[in-house]
Amino acid sequence: MAEKRSIFEEVGSDEKPVEAPKGGVIDGARRGGARGAIRGWLMALFALVVVMIAVGGLTRLTDSGLSITEWRPITGALPPMGEAAWAEEFEKYRAIPEYQLQNKGMSLAEFKVIYWWEWGHRQLGRVIGLVWAIGFFFFLATRKIPTGWTGRLVLLGALGGLQGAIGWWMVSSGLTGTMLDVASYRLAVHLGLAFVILGLIAWFVMLLGRSEADLMQARRGREARLFGMATGLTHFVFLMILLGALVAGIDAGRSFNEWPLMGGAFVPPTAFDLEPAWRNFFENAGLVQFMHRVVAYLLLIFGIVVWRRSRQSGNAQTRFAFNAVLAMMVLQMGIGIMTVLYSAPWQLAILHQFGAVVLYTLILRARFLAQYPRAQSVRG
Repeated sequence: MAEKRSIFEEVGSDEKPVEAPKGGVIDGARRGGARGAIRGWLMALFALVVVMIAVGGLTRLTDSGLSITEWRPITGALPPMGEAAWAEEFEKYRAIPEYQLQNKGMSLAEFKVIYWWEWGHRQLGRVIGLVWAIGFFFFLATRKIPTGWTGRLVLLGALGGLQGAIGWWMVSSGLTGTMLDVASYRLAVHLGLAFVILGLIAWFVMLLGRSEADLMQARRGREARLFGMATGLTHFVFLMILLGALVAGIDAGRSFNEWPLMGGAFVPPTAFDLEPAWRNFFENAGLVQFMHRVVAYLLLIFGIVVWRRSRQSGNAQTRFAFNAVLAMMVLQMGIGIMTVLYSAPWQLAILHQFGAVVLYTLILRARFLAQYPRAQSVRG
């Protein structure tokens, strides 16, 4: 019996028809696991940045951030070798206001404890930069970066380099004058950029977790209003994180350890004691903690509004994602209240900071699913 021939086959040709790449033309050029490999690399970077945020928080809570008084991106990778080198580092620390006004009489052994915290924080930054560079240049050299992704991956590296410079800008604010800590607004910029980097990595990981064809198809079912509200929620949480950095920068969480009142009133009685008035918004422990509390209340209210809107979504995974956001929001507020009531012990303070990372990531995931809802059966 004669073989069936394709209607598109050339008559008289013995060549077999060429199969179209699976997933269509868009994904055909990206076979070989490039998207999956890059996604894995970005997930490793995400984990490292989360650890970096935690170590940075512990460095702040242990008052270790000013123990290294110089910025040496290359040679600073090596810690002091020998007693003479340690004595030299200690002498540099003894020249700054934090030692003279707060830690006078500190022993060399005590100095080593805070030095190792700051050295570890900086070293982790170097490791993150190295992991980015190795991964990026490997994928670039092997031509495995998907079309349109080179600029995004370069952006992550550029922001990482900027973060190192901002870190030194922050530390330098506490090395002169009468400052006992780094400037709180510089700490807010430093932490804020860390969350920008974390958010970009998380978004890129979610994009790479699905094919381009799938994303294009899913976008047709995007829930524009819910996506817009989730975007607003993302910005709201980011503001909350910046205020949290201001609270940490001046140890405001260890003042007014009561809830829901502050000093027996809703607005703390010392809210505007500093002159000029603008300083209160950055340096007044009562006002800074009050702003943090009020924004938390407003955030929870808005979060409930967004959650109620998400109940109208026809996509079960999207609804579940917003359920997780609301649950984490309530938990995070509870941790925050406990942190204040117990005068911000480092265990609760770092748990509260980690809670912010989880909440921020969950909101981004819910926002992503509002933009790119996953396919589901007709029954939902």
